[in-house]
Amino acid sequence: MITRAIKEQEVKSLVEKFSKAKGAFIVDFKGMKVEQVTSLRKKLHLAESEMKVVRNTLAKRALKDHPSAEKALSASMRGTNAIVFSYGEINATAKTLADFAKDVEVLQIKTGMMDGEGLDANRIKFLATLPGKDQLRAQFLAVLLAPASKLTRCLDVYVQKTSGRRSTGCSSGLIYNLLIYLEDF
Repeated sequence: MITRAIKEQEVKSLVEKFSKAKGAFIVDFKGMKVEQVTSLRKKLHLAESEMKVVRNTLAKRALKDHPSAEKALSASMRGTNAIVFSYGEINATAKTLADFAKDVEVLQIKTGMMDGEGLDANRIKFLATLPGKDQLRAQFLAVLLAPASKLTRCLDVYVQKTSGRRSTGCSSGLIYNLLIYLEDF
């Protein structure tokens, strides 16, 4: 039997997790095997997330301290639920849940919350398709470096055609060829 003190401690823990989390998702894990739940928890841990199985009444009490989260999540608090707290990138957590739900069909993503706004299943699936922060940074750097690398290749080809010397194919080779070319002037 769970005592009142234990329940209060659980609610306090949930309030802290909601405060710390950047987003949260409610999933129905009914029918999943223990090995599958353990595997999901490990995958979520890699995405800086945590899955917590809680009683619906305790979760609703914890949500009262977070009105925006309460509005977004409390309607889905029926049945066997687990709350997935996302402490890192929210789209990484959504991607982990969506990929796992494809493999384990009994896992259902009910709803979610990000920045105080509710997310339905379709928005969560869309969120899962977005690239992560590191991938966006890499794409942005590639866009910034593309003109410089094209210029380098064009100058390299020009030096090859005009001097008749073979390039090494890298920017240091371009610099070397430019120096040789300038010596001929």
